[in-house]
Amino acid sequence: MKRGIQENEQEEGGGPSGGCQKTIKWSAEHGGEKELEEEGASWECLPQEILLHIFQYLPLLDRAYASQVCRGWNQAFHMPELWRCFEFELNQPASSYLKATHPELIKQIIKKHSNHLQYVSFKVDSSRESAEAACDILSQLVNCSLKTLGLISTARPSFMEMPKSHFISALTVVFVNSKSLSSLKIDDTPVDDPSLKVLVANNSDTLKLLKMSSCPHVSPAGIMCVADQCHGLRELALNYHLLSDELLIALSSEKHVHLEHLRIDVVSENPGQQFHTIKKSSWDAMVRHSPKFNLVMYFYLYEEEFDPFFRDEIPVTHLYFGRSVSKDVLGRVGLTCPRLVELVVCANGLRPLDEELIRIAQRCTQLSAIGLGECEVSCSAFVEFVKMCGDRLKQLSIMEEVLVPDHRYELDDIHWEVSKHLGRVWFPDMMPTW
Repeated sequence: MKRGIQENEQEEGGGPSGGCQKTIKWSAEHGGEKELEEEGASWECLPQEILLHIFQYLPLLDRAYASQVCRGWNQAFHMPELWRCFEFELNQPASSYLKATHPELIKQIIKKHSNHLQYVSFKVDSSRESAEAACDILSQLVNCSLKTLGLISTARPSFMEMPKSHFISALTVVFVNSKSLSSLKIDDTPVDDPSLKVLVANNSDTLKLLKMSSCPHVSPAGIMCVADQCHGLRELALNYHLLSDELLIALSSEKHVHLEHLRIDVVSENPGQQFHTIKKSSWDAMVRHSPKFNLVMYFYLYEEEFDPFFRDEIPVTHLYFGRSVSKDVLGRVGLTCPRLVELVVCANGLRPLDEELIRIAQRCTQLSAIGLGECEVSCSAFVEFVKMCGDRLKQLSIMEEVLVPDHRYELDDIHWEVSKHLGRVWFPDMMPTW
């Protein structure tokens, strides 16, 4: 079919803000003629607020290409609102398949938009070059006032491989110039006590979230400095070696706001490592001060290293075991963790956990999510566990291989019995076959 298209545009009001009217006519071989009039039909006449919303969803390189379409789109590209939240992706082509932020675009961002940046994160690969590039950018942010900063290693912690002085110098630039930093995520970095003092000196009134797990150069004294001065801190994530009775007492003081989340990573660097204990009275003070706070604990220990833990009551709400954990330890969990909401056990061995699960169902009355990996539980004990917990179990992730058939239930029966007690359809997870 042969078609002809005739287009006539007419602008009123001297520009995009004045509106556009487009008349489109086309003829068809078997149809007469149609006419369509549209208000604001041309792309260059889109309002700036709509363009801004569209640009926010575009990758940076596509956003830069779009800015070359017309003057209106270029103006939208440079609107300050578009640059408040930004993620720098720094990857070396030889060591990463991820797309990196183009170096020339980074230069333009630093030159024209550094004073607009407020919510910034750096995602780097495992190379030292990428980590150093991130620090070079940080060093240039002298005219910005960041509210959030995140340093994220997508593979191994590359920030730990660069010179400590270079990293501290770059981070200090942000700490000194921001003045209103509220969220800081610096896991797996060489941050140290003096740099934390600079952070506190310039951002103590605004800091609300601090994540600094796996920061070996920070001491308990350094984290105490943060707790003593940053009374608005609501979320804190750190390694167990930084946790102390003094820290919990400081977070429980009348001057401090109610803590919402406390995440503790309990990691063994060497087999047989010794761990200190936290007094029950310190945990009690924390619960009295912040009765609704979530205590999240990740354990990556060898079995013989669990001895100091779960001897006294602990207010943990979310508990994750990343390595094999013994029946004895899980039995103590049922006795000492009355606030437990979520439990994940990656591995246990070949000894059934029947009694331990029943005890957890009896004592942990707030439990609503559980996941079991390489463990063993008899079908009868598992059904009894679900029956005791009932429909408060919102997440139930159990591998089919975990369940051991017995005299009461076969694997084919489990689906119906568990679904009946949960009040919804449930199936065990299946192991992939590849």
